[in-house]
Amino acid sequence: MSLLVIGTVAFDEIETPRGKTGKILGGAGTYIGLAASHLTDDIKIVSVVGGDFPEEHMSLLKKHNIRTDGIKVIPDGKTFFWAGRYHENMNMRDTLVTDLNVLADFDPVVPGHACSSKYLMLGNLTPAIQKRVIEQMEPRPELIVMDTMNFWMDTALNDLVDVISMVDVLTINDEEARQLSGEYSLNKAAKKILTMGPRYLIVKKGEHGALLFHEDKIFHAPAMPLEDVFDPTGAGDTFAGGFIGYIAKTGDISFENMKRAIIYGSAMASFTVEKFGTERLAELSQEDIQKRLQEFVSLVAFEI
Repeated sequence: MSLLVIGTVAFDEIETPRGKTGKILGGAGTYIGLAASHLTDDIKIVSVVGGDFPEEHMSLLKKHNIRTDGIKVIPDGKTFFWAGRYHENMNMRDTLVTDLNVLADFDPVVPGHACSSKYLMLGNLTPAIQKRVIEQMEPRPELIVMDTMNFWMDTALNDLVDVISMVDVLTINDEEARQLSGEYSLNKAAKKILTMGPRYLIVKKGEHGALLFHEDKIFHAPAMPLEDVFDPTGAGDTFAGGFIGYIAKTGDISFENMKRAIIYGSAMASFTVEKFGTERLAELSQEDIQKRLQEFVSLVAFEI
């Protein structure tokens, strides 16, 4: 079923204890789209890049059946660029460079063919941009999923709360859930956030998995214990792409199916960290995915 992704298509430069990259393909929209492409094949993306964005990166998206005519190219502009260095434990990083470039004036225009998409994934952007996208959708998508971060809670809280009231699923990490709700207990935090509008809340806990909240129901998905983590960049976006990709594949937005979608999201995220940037996502096979899913099943299978 049709999926529209809104998010950055960008350049990253990453340093971890495992090594250092030059300028490579990155951006939330890129990770979301590539992850979803392994599960569904009707994907459109809306973003903006500069004239410095190479055709080989655009070709990679097209190869994965991601329609790119919603990516606006500013010929004399430069693409959004982020550089960061991870600490030894990989849970902490330092941002070295953030150049918004063409993203600073990004005003998303959803192509006519994408306005009726059944599913909408709003990557982490300013709340005002996320709202403008929602207002262009006609009819309203069956499911709107939104990712955000603590920066917008610090700088644009009123706008953020406004957009949260318009979506069906909100995805944030555990510290952001605590900040947004003012509650330390994640159960209490979820109850408060769900009164803001969304029907479902996903709380990402990194190496400790993810929680799905809906009404009085809670589901916990584990994270895959990995021997080697090369690069955590984009893991949260990949999780979101796997989640919404599975929903689009199945056309089922029930709580029971979202539990399965969480597992798919966790599986896709576990691949991303195995290599730098989008490299692992670009080379994945269906056999790889099915094997990893079975490993997740084994993690939680038990008898009483």
